[in-house]
Amino acid sequence: MFAALIGVILHALLPPATMEQWGWRVPFWIGCLIIPLLYLLRRSLAETDEFLARKQHPSIQQILRTLASNWAVVVIGLMMVTMTTVSFYLITAYTPTFGQEVLRLSPSESLVATLCVGFSNFIWLPIMGGVSDRIGRLPVLITFTLAALSTSYPVMFWLVNEPSFLRLLLVELWLSFIYGSYNGGMVVLLTEIMPVEVRTTGFSLAYSLATALFGGNTPAICTYLIHITNNKAMPGVWMSAAALVGLVAALLVGGRRMVPNAVGLARSV
Repeated sequence: MFAALIGVILHALLPPATMEQWGWRVPFWIGCLIIPLLYLLRRSLAETDEFLARKQHPSIQQILRTLASNWAVVVIGLMMVTMTTVSFYLITAYTPTFGQEVLRLSPSESLVATLCVGFSNFIWLPIMGGVSDRIGRLPVLITFTLAALSTSYPVMFWLVNEPSFLRLLLVELWLSFIYGSYNGGMVVLLTEIMPVEVRTTGFSLAYSLATALFGGNTPAICTYLIHITNNKAMPGVWMSAAALVGLVAALLVGGRRMVPNAVGLARSV
């Protein structure tokens, strides 16, 4: 939300030529200010009681061996996070480019839509995380991967067929609802399926790989798909593909019984 707001303000204050010369660097300079805060947060984080109760802590070699023996869990985690990172980068990082270069909307309209998406994510993530506490993680994941799989391309096609700020906003808010609802349950499930001795490492590895391979490349992939097909709605296909991967991962978690109770997950773990 803050990043999008900075973009809106800059485009309102600076002419296009100035934005191209140096204005686009301002958000990066401002972003550097968060580094001290991140350092303080990291230094003050408390360890879990489960970790503190352990008398022996594994070495790096032991952690690597445990990761290797649990490679299937890491792969399933990577598949789950693929849906999260692709949808997140699609509705945030790619929206300004898509709005301006593909839909031919103004930079301010695209950034305002991104700002609204940030607020929507802020609302839905904790709400649907709470829902997953009550009904279980897997029902949430399966429901919203199916929603993404069945609606991403149709709503994107509806948007590109008659581009407007209102249509962009409605489509982005719908995809934000899917993303926030899915991630509200997924991010907790990802920690729950990881073995305790490699929980942080396994979580980080799955998340980082999914971001580096798929999510972070979403703007480039969407641009390429539009270029080779001449179909402006292709970002919806890319999100549908990510949703299919996430759906398969959720079904594998349930099929492998990686949690005691796939329906009442929060109460059983």
